[in-house]
Amino acid sequence: MFDPLAWIPEQLDLLQAMERRRAIHVRSTAQGATVSWKETKLINFGSNDYLDLAADARLGDAAREAITAEGWGSGASPLITGRGNDQARLEAELAQFEGTQASLVFSSGFAANAGTIDALTDRGDVILSDEKNHASIIDGTRLSKATVRVYPHRDVDYLENLLKQCGTFRRRLIVTDTLFSMDGTIAPLPELVDLAEQYDAMLMVDEAHATGVFGEQGHGLCEHFGIEDRVPVRVGTFSKALGGHGGFVVGSQTLIDYLVNRSRPYIFSTAAPAANAAAMLAALQIVQKEPQRRQTLMASAKFLRDALRKQGWGLGDCRSQIIPVIVGTEALAMQLSAKLFDRGMLVPGIRPPSVADGECLLRISLSSGHTRQHLDTLVEALEELRF
Repeated sequence: MFDPLAWIPEQLDLLQAMERRRAIHVRSTAQGATVSWKETKLINFGSNDYLDLAADARLGDAAREAITAEGWGSGASPLITGRGNDQARLEAELAQFEGTQASLVFSSGFAANAGTIDALTDRGDVILSDEKNHASIIDGTRLSKATVRVYPHRDVDYLENLLKQCGTFRRRLIVTDTLFSMDGTIAPLPELVDLAEQYDAMLMVDEAHATGVFGEQGHGLCEHFGIEDRVPVRVGTFSKALGGHGGFVVGSQTLIDYLVNRSRPYIFSTAAPAANAAAMLAALQIVQKEPQRRQTLMASAKFLRDALRKQGWGLGDCRSQIIPVIVGTEALAMQLSAKLFDRGMLVPGIRPPSVADGECLLRISLSSGHTRQHLDTLVEALEELRF
């Protein structure tokens, strides 16, 4: 009998030979600075739970109260009957937190990026995208009918030359991560703002890995650089430092009204449960009331970056809680990850397509819940494994 999927095993074997085949693992404890995979307890350097909120009891309490009041499922898209009181409150408080007129909650950060890019651009427009942008941004540019121009990572001179060539397009959109998720580098946001204003371009930034972490109030890197009011489209996620699920866009009321009517992932996705919105309301309060969480995180990140650089590891230009140990090949990245696992640490090896060929790395993600002992354990292990 003909098997229409008979080609798949060969492709899986090819991925295996290239050290690129992935497997699904099961976490058997709550998310946190330590976790267990089945019976193996590990120091967790693989999570994006930067402020140690994913298992915070206050988020769980808020979610349980919402479930008692409204049940679990929302039952419909936000534009039908899915948007409840908690989601409306979350959008209002999120806009206030970010200092914008309005906000819009999406089912995921991926949907927020892809749906916003597709809504803002069309045939006759051009998108200028950093080469290391997240997959959700890349897929958003592919969904759009606009022309796409990719500029080298953080290269503002190259970007300006592209902008000079794009004067005939109807609209121009510059889009970038603010904190790049694999190498921990920071976008040159002040320069990008200047270029957007000079060349009459829209600027859209994704603060997914910076929200809650950077800025005096935890708003992100736009706050850190003092340019919040100069960036018209800001995207974020609840699934990193805020310890929850979903994505959002903040900006003018006009922008949000437009996305409500034109962003397909928003229009055609079932709204998130009220419990998630309630938990994220609690998370926003914690971020504002407990700045010591991000202060602890940043101190830990500096300590670890300094220690690993002293050992001679290549970390690139990372300046954040995301610390890449750049090793080059798939085989070496996975060997080091496995050896750290055997020593009781979860440090993911990162391979293409998450990074470019030849740029494989160990990705260390820190949390405010990591202790000095956790960090010392990692430093000692990497010293032993240094090649």
